[in-house]
Amino acid sequence: MLEPKPAPPADRGDVRLPENAFRELKPGETYEPVIGAGVDAPEVTVRSVVQGILWAVVFSAACTYIALKLGQGIESAIPISILAVGFSAFAVKFLSGRGSSLLENVNVLAIGATSGIVSGGSVFTMPAVYILGLEGRSSFFQIFLVPLLGAFLGVFFLAPFRRYFVRDLHGKLPYPEARATTEILVAGKRGGHSAIVLTYSGLFAALFDFVGPSMKGWAEVFSTGDIGLLSGFTNRFKAVFTMNTSAAVFGLGYIMGLDYASIIMAGSMVSFFVLVPLFAWVSQWVPGAISAGAGPLAAMSADEIFRLYVRPIGIGGIFAAGLLSILKMSPVIFQATRQAFGEVHRLVRGRGAEDVAQDRTDRAMPMSFNLLGIAATGLLIFLYFRFSVLSGSPRATFLAFVATALALVISFLFAAVSAWAIAMISITPISGMTLTTLIVTAVALSSLGLSGPEGMLQVLLIGGVVCTALSMSGSLVTQYKIGYWLGATPRKIELSNLAGAAAAFPARPKKSCILLWMSGGFAQQKNLPNNKPDSKSTASSAASPQIAGSGTIFTGSELEGVEGNIYVGSEWPAGVLQLRSGKKIENYRFRYDVYADQMQFINGKDTLAFASPSELSSVTFDNRTFIYEPYECTGMLMKGYFELLVPGKAQLLLKRTITYHFAPGTPSKEGAKETYLITETHFLKMDNQPAQKLMCNKKSALTAMADQKEKMDIFLKMTANKVRNSEELKKMVVYYNSLK
Repeated sequence: MLEPKPAPPADRGDVRLPENAFRELKPGETYEPVIGAGVDAPEVTVRSVVQGILWAVVFSAACTYIALKLGQGIESAIPISILAVGFSAFAVKFLSGRGSSLLENVNVLAIGATSGIVSGGSVFTMPAVYILGLEGRSSFFQIFLVPLLGAFLGVFFLAPFRRYFVRDLHGKLPYPEARATTEILVAGKRGGHSAIVLTYSGLFAALFDFVGPSMKGWAEVFSTGDIGLLSGFTNRFKAVFTMNTSAAVFGLGYIMGLDYASIIMAGSMVSFFVLVPLFAWVSQWVPGAISAGAGPLAAMSADEIFRLYVRPIGIGGIFAAGLLSILKMSPVIFQATRQAFGEVHRLVRGRGAEDVAQDRTDRAMPMSFNLLGIAATGLLIFLYFRFSVLSGSPRATFLAFVATALALVISFLFAAVSAWAIAMISITPISGMTLTTLIVTAVALSSLGLSGPEGMLQVLLIGGVVCTALSMSGSLVTQYKIGYWLGATPRKIELSNLAGAAAAFPARPKKSCILLWMSGGFAQQKNLPNNKPDSKSTASSAASPQIAGSGTIFTGSELEGVEGNIYVGSEWPAGVLQLRSGKKIENYRFRYDVYADQMQFINGKDTLAFASPSELSSVTFDNRTFIYEPYECTGMLMKGYFELLVPGKAQLLLKRTITYHFAPGTPSKEGAKETYLITETHFLKMDNQPAQKLMCNKKSALTAMADQKEKMDIFLKMTANKVRNSEELKKMVVYYNSLK
């Protein structure tokens, strides 16, 4: 409901917070907000709604970009509050209008702050869906529906805890971001100078990035691996220091604060200067692969050691931290849940919370509305899981029920953890709790028999629901506290968050896709020493009217300073493209980029790479056939291009990868030439299962074909096949297929 009302006297002039705003209350003492409960102040007005939607659009782009670039979401409450205050000062000075009231600015904040919430749930889910090639199993609109439902859950789950976190713990929790935002809004009644500072800061950051990364004034990522004088040290100890120099990283560190940023820095230092060199040192005695499919440890670069060995250690640490957080927060969860059930009990007896507290500043959504909201949102999640994600799976109804229950229970448990973390340090460990969710749900659903692409998509979407719910919980508890200090109506804050999430939802897919495609799509990047590609990838629409999907424009060819050919089909031979839809396209020229793991083709004057390779069934050129399939590597499920050596129910595949080495006989010194060596690894794909690594030896082959072991043994003896090379492996797979 819009309320165009004049600002009351209590909201004019030299407004200050009460003396007891930030300390614990004495026995019998009560807190009186800046705008008292008896004051009917303008709160939800046309001005506040339009402003909130505007800042939601602007900051959704910023939050999406930061999340995609750095893997870390940001809270937009402080900058939005500064801009709201700045607009109020602008309206008074240049538009001859009245300044916005404190409560109008709180409403601007409630709507605008949803910008980072739905964006976070989207960008932390969508890239994984595309990287794993699962986009064809659920429509684009439906995948973005998940963060919206998660945002609704975040509001409904935290609403019953409002009094506990905001009123009962008053003065016991610091609320750093809420306090800073509140002080900005209060100080704004005396002028909008802070908005000018924010504008100058933005212009300086734009100039910094333009001169540096854009104009090549300095590298966006500084790495000691690029310093020739340190190449001997780097290759011997595998110790590499890297630092992102963009303005976005500086700003993110400032927002996080010194304490939290120091923790992240410490984790990075331990990873790259302790764990990575430790694995390199261990390779003296364990030169082979420690985990299956990882490759020889002694031949790995520092980046490969981090990606295949150190990063899983970090993921395990995050999982353990998530479990410890639930245990540590169990008293808080219990107390808050007890209060929530107390309100449910009063509701059942016909005496709701409205009868207990009639004050405007304590008037929230009734418990009946919250319960109906949770039930309705849970039903929508169940219907989506049942009839979209799991429609073709056995026991789809049961699995959808379990998946929905997991999403609801985990969101509920972590909602209090997220709110507590925001109240304590203004940072919530969303990534850790989301990873914990993924691990728990993956174990639970796989134990029930759900696996393959449906299982992967289901786990990711549950993670999307939980991630967004926790983001909303953290943002909402901040707004609750701001409203408590200033005297806003909790119900209007809650409804504004629901409306803001719904308003942000339709625009989010397009905005995220534009940013994803502009940043080069979802292609996995490989960081190698002295790798300085001078090419950039930008977005393109459909490659041609004949080809479904979209391509990525690829400019440039060979990598600078690198000898050797990294392409299969470097002369662009003509080939045939077969789509999964059944359509066949001929007379295109193709090549396979081993370095980027991309299938590239020529369209007019452009060189394009398929941005959605899952749409391809096969690409044949130069007497080779390539397919895009899932495969297991170091316990993780990945997707990539393979050359199809033997077709059939058991497919023999060849995966090419590039290993970095100094040229043999060349000293490791500055100016030494480098070369890329292509390593070929065989994989065996059985039926619809992910491809598994297959060694060129008898033991590995017989293990992979264990269901026909006796017959395969006889075949090997009769043909004297020692399974020592690719040709002998081909013969073995061809014979195996003849038995099935």
